[in-house]
Amino acid sequence: MKKIILTAAAVFALTFAHAQSKDKKKSSSSSDMKFGVKAGYTNSNFTGDVSGTTANGGLYIGGLVDFALDEKFHVQPELLYSIEGAKDFKLNYIRIPIMAKYYVAEGFSLQAGPELAFKAGGDDTIKDSAKSMDYGLGFGAGYELSNGLMFDARYNLGLANISNVGGTVKNVSFQIGLGYRF
Repeated sequence: MKKIILTAAAVFALTFAHAQSKDKKKSSSSSDMKFGVKAGYTNSNFTGDVSGTTANGGLYIGGLVDFALDEKFHVQPELLYSIEGAKDFKLNYIRIPIMAKYYVAEGFSLQAGPELAFKAGGDDTIKDSAKSMDYGLGFGAGYELSNGLMFDARYNLGLANISNVGGTVKNVSFQIGLGYRF
């Protein structure tokens, strides 16, 4: 588990370092990059060769950095700890979504992008039956107030088969949350 957390932290740190060096080369202002925190509710379940599972309610929490590429287009890598899975079969993940954000109106963005996730634990009944890595796509929308407060909703579509024991099992979830950009 330490390797997973260190890998996730390294990816996030490299993203920050790359963005900062790019900003220095462009001689742009610091307003092109903003940091933030976010948290919220996740409703998740499994799809595929599983039946009879009930959706699980969990929480997610983490940080983000928002890179403004121009007025309407931003890229937002995130590092999130998320409680997912199904009822009685909970899995915990360190998720790294990289969302492209397109602002269709003042403060309102549509978002989409890939996600990489590393298993960080879970219920004993399932954690050994699930692979250590997951990946998928996220789709959503968000609204940001001028004071830095933001709200978002996202659907996460798992693309990887996470089953270690045969058959196909994938993660799907819906997230709703709030955050703050500094």
